Amino acid sequence: NLPIYCSSLTPKASPFPLPSPMAEANPNSNPGVLETLGEEIVRIVAPVSACMLLVVLLVTALSSSSGGGLASIAAIAYSDDSSDSFWDKLKGALLSSVSFVVLITLLTFLLVLLFYLRCTRFLKSYMAFSSLVVLAFLGGEVFLLLISRFYVPIDVVTFSLLLFNFAVVGVLAIFLAKVPIMVNQGYLVIIGVLVAYWFTLLPEWTTWALLIAMSLYDLAAVLLPGGPLRLLVELAISRDEELPALVYEARPVEHLPGAGRRLWRERRDLTSNSSSNSNNLEAGDPASQDTSLVIAEEGPSVSALTAPFLQQQLERRGEVDLEGIGLGSSGAIKLGLGDFIFYSVLVGRAALYDFMTVYACYLAIMAGLGITLFLLAFYRKALPALPVSIALGIIFYLLTRASLEVFMVQCSTNLLMF
Repeated sequence: NLPIYCSSLTPKASPFPLPSPMAEANPNSNPGVLETLGEEIVRIVAPVSACMLLVVLLVTALSSSSGGGLASIAAIAYSDDSSDSFWDKLKGALLSSVSFVVLITLLTFLLVLLFYLRCTRFLKSYMAFSSLVVLAFLGGEVFLLLISRFYVPIDVVTFSLLLFNFAVVGVLAIFLAKVPIMVNQGYLVIIGVLVAYWFTLLPEWTTWALLIAMSLYDLAAVLLPGGPLRLLVELAISRDEELPALVYEARPVEHLPGAGRRLWRERRDLTSNSSSNSNNLEAGDPASQDTSLVIAEEGPSVSALTAPFLQQQLERRGEVDLEGIGLGSSGAIKLGLGDFIFYSVLVGRAALYDFMTVYACYLAIMAGLGITLFLLAFYRKALPALPVSIALGIIFYLLTRASLEVFMVQCSTNLLMF
């Protein structure tokens, strides 16, 4: 589970700078930050919504099917039993969620260590193998359930051949081959759907405890100085490398001719380089400002990431080297695939109850994601994407079941009486 962030580098600045008079006069100038940010927000909201919709459809179609054999993956320390008391279920759910979070923390620190030791090939091979397992085994199990549910006439040979091609093409599209971005993003969403569906098979108490525990873990892992996700992101940015993880990247639809990627950088020394850096200032900005706008060779971009670890790296570099930081990345908003999964788990769990709760949870998650994206543009550093959305989703789930459902039932009853 990775934080939501932008892949270009920027210190704190005004999140939505107003366009200069020269930019307004020239209709062919580069698109503004507001336009680019809105476009990339849509590029993030659309796949998250698609992932949640597919999970809801799977849960609705296969709710009566048995898939509990694989549901014990996250129920490490406790297996729910209908005869257990309230306190036994609560203690078991807490124990399972804490055990799962501890395991995830250890694995993330191991990932940081391997990335620090530059074991990039091993990490990519491991992730490719994991994706193959998810697409082949979890996907194959889901396909078999769908075939038996809808009575699809297909033989074993054809099914095996289709599943093999589906899994291999998915791994190639994500890691090895240069394919259209829509194919890559589509397979990332499919992986999120498959994993999220199997998480919805967990017992109800374990599911809610796991969602809360993962939100707290996400908050600590991203914001604490020694958090594993924070270390991983800072290390990737200091090396100008891609994160060794499954990350969904929002990219602009169009690249206007001559449009440049906006990169905010810090100007620490204005005395010796004032003459050479004067061309990088925006029109109308005073010379005493601490930031300048650098135009790179890539497409338009918005906000980005800065961190104390990276700041130490920047202090050891010269002014010329500083301009090249982050130019190799796309400058787009990035969201970890784990966020897709746990958003969908919450909505999938709500789908096991009723669709009115699904609508409320979906709107709450989208509102939380919008708040997180706004905070990303304001603070300009990596932020956890789970806490706000999961908190709002759980609150709206409880409110819908406790009050809205009762209200709707009473309204329906009164209408029938009249």
